[in-house]
Amino acid sequence: MKANLECTAVRSQHSDAKLKGFKIHEITGPAYPALVYGRRDFYKIVLATGHFNLSYGDQAFEINDTFLFFGNPHIPYANEQLSEEQRGYACVFTEEFIGNRERKDSLLNTPLFRFDGIPVVRLNDEEAIFVTSIFQRMQAVYCGGYAQKAEMLRSCIDLIIHEALRIQPQIAQVEKNAAGRMTYLFMDLLEKQFPVEALTQPLQLRTAQDFADQLSVHVNYLNRSVKEITGRPISVHIAERITAEAKALLHHTNWSVADIAYALGFEYPSYFNNYFKRLSGMPPNSYRKNRE
Repeated sequence: MKANLECTAVRSQHSDAKLKGFKIHEITGPAYPALVYGRRDFYKIVLATGHFNLSYGDQAFEINDTFLFFGNPHIPYANEQLSEEQRGYACVFTEEFIGNRERKDSLLNTPLFRFDGIPVVRLNDEEAIFVTSIFQRMQAVYCGGYAQKAEMLRSCIDLIIHEALRIQPQIAQVEKNAAGRMTYLFMDLLEKQFPVEALTQPLQLRTAQDFADQLSVHVNYLNRSVKEITGRPISVHIAERITAEAKALLHHTNWSVADIAYALGFEYPSYFNNYFKRLSGMPPNSYRKNRE
């Protein structure tokens, strides 16, 4: 039977993780259905033993061992368990739980959680015993009455991250694959906004800065990565995709030009008219008439 890394209890408590900012649970028992590819609302660290297929952004891993997995809420991922039993621990936490800005920046810049990092760290027996002891300590603290439990849990998260970085240095692989992975994540995020199917859900990401904010990276780094791989800046990719969607909406719907402008994130129809004409060579109404 196939399964995901999450036990049933953790899955049922995702809303609790959002409320309290942190949740931990032991993973035991039979396998569960595969986790669907997508983004989550929280960071995740999993310690697991078993046979898994894991997709993370544009990376794919087959693991048949004891390992740590670091999940970033901004990166889509999926996993399936190929072994019949599962064991280990999983903790989920929100960015707000981490606390102050300095600590948040440290977390976001950790290679294990970055878009251009490697989220899977394989453990030998000695390393697995040590990391297991940290998860067991977190579980005891989480269920106990210690007044400063949140701070102690944050310290445990830091310790797991540093132990993983000690085991598996990431610099060489990150430098080699960073631009390609960042480009993949940008293109994936861009494409996931389409098709536009409802006027009540207008386009949210329209500028390079919008995408950089969503991906938690500097806009110059994102643009440099995309241009290195594709030969074109982010603005060109965005403009081409918005124009293609505008043409599809003009041709396949009866929405007014004003409605289409709003759906594509333009504040005023006149802005959309000028934008479309500049990129396609004719105003929206003329394009629609030519397609009739």
